[in-house]
Amino acid sequence: MSTTAFVLGGGGVLGATQVGMLRALLAAGITPDLVVGTSIGSVNGAFVAADPTADGVARLEELWRDVVRSGEMSESPVRQAARFARHGTHVMRRGLIPGLVERHLGVDLIEDLSVPFQCVAAEIESSASRWFTAGPIASAVAASCAVPGLFAPVEIDGAHYYDGGLVHSIPVGRAIALGATEIHVLQVGRVEQLLSAPTNPLDVGLVAFEIARRHRFVEEIAEVPDSVRLHVLPSGTDKAPTTSVPLGRGTMAKVEDRMSRAFDATSAYLDGTTR
Repeated sequence: MSTTAFVLGGGGVLGATQVGMLRALLAAGITPDLVVGTSIGSVNGAFVAADPTADGVARLEELWRDVVRSGEMSESPVRQAARFARHGTHVMRRGLIPGLVERHLGVDLIEDLSVPFQCVAAEIESSASRWFTAGPIASAVAASCAVPGLFAPVEIDGAHYYDGGLVHSIPVGRAIALGATEIHVLQVGRVEQLLSAPTNPLDVGLVAFEIARRHRFVEEIAEVPDSVRLHVLPSGTDKAPTTSVPLGRGTMAKVEDRMSRAFDATSAYLDGTTR
């Protein structure tokens, strides 16, 4: 029996890429039997798991447009600096991500989604991965999106969580472990860009960060069994930044452009694989 999985990686505002990919997949008649997400991919993944149709993706597109237009995910640097000075751990207000999910998704529990869905976060106390497979969606997604320094750690059942990208930037291995036989990887463009040796102090940090977030994905891709069909969908961008960008730091034009490029590139890719 064939099991098709959508695996959605992290990437902040670059996650708009995945919206275009989802639109292309559904237009080609490809729907998921399983959705696995991390960080911003958990947000996009929850929406497609709730309604794996063109209408569902259209609602997700509108969510992105509403968030960027309204500025819900961005505040003045002065206010963010004041919050960081007060708390010392984060600049974005608490409750932002779960509030957005609760208002727009229309489903409260993971087990009530139309398609099986899992998302991952990094547990601080144990330094281990925590996969959320049941319970409230909003808090699970918030934990998966809790980028250190941007968001406060999310507390769930007495444990504290940071961004899932710290432990699984693109969790292909999880989809295989759950029985996927065909996997569509919705990445945001970073893995398409080769790294090069750093030439200045800033590059040192950026390259080190990118190695840390990519290495598990590279290893898991190398170990995909022959029985699994793997599709790493193209983003349609020539060059991608090597750092995460908070969701609110994008402009509407950039978000629309990223969606459009990903749709065109993924549609062309799928057309080539289905001939």
